[in-house]
Amino acid sequence: MSIAIRRADYMDVDALVPLFDGYRQFYEQPSDETLARRFLAERLRADEAVVFIADVDHRPVGFTLLYPSFSSTAAGRIFVLNDLFVKPDQRKGGVGHALLQAAADFGRAEGAIRLTLSTAIDNRTAQAVYEGMGWVRNTQFFTYNLAL
Repeated sequence: MSIAIRRADYMDVDALVPLFDGYRQFYEQPSDETLARRFLAERLRADEAVVFIADVDHRPVGFTLLYPSFSSTAAGRIFVLNDLFVKPDQRKGGVGHALLQAAADFGRAEGAIRLTLSTAIDNRTAQAVYEGMGWVRNTQFFTYNLAL
């Protein structure tokens, strides 16, 4: 198995749609490839996100999506690793690890001070991968959301 990670661009939207739709379904959202296509196309066209796509044997099997942001307290650039998805039949083969490594390498190259992410409390499989790669769980802050 040969894993290739590359930065996606607007021409990769069609390859990303089923992966992004699968990601949304994992988080109990209804399948909607039209919505997935529109959302991804808008982010990539406007250069609002950095997306890495993983290919195994020239087939797209996973992606990660980063949003640029900043830390006011540290006065530096950060990236929010908002999404990470690997097709179920490709998990435990190193794809997720390779995507996380590509994201970290990119962040370092861009001069970011850190990557940050959130995951479901019960997503222990992902937590083990993150922690195994040196990510540290935040125990100082709670995250709050306000629906608008």
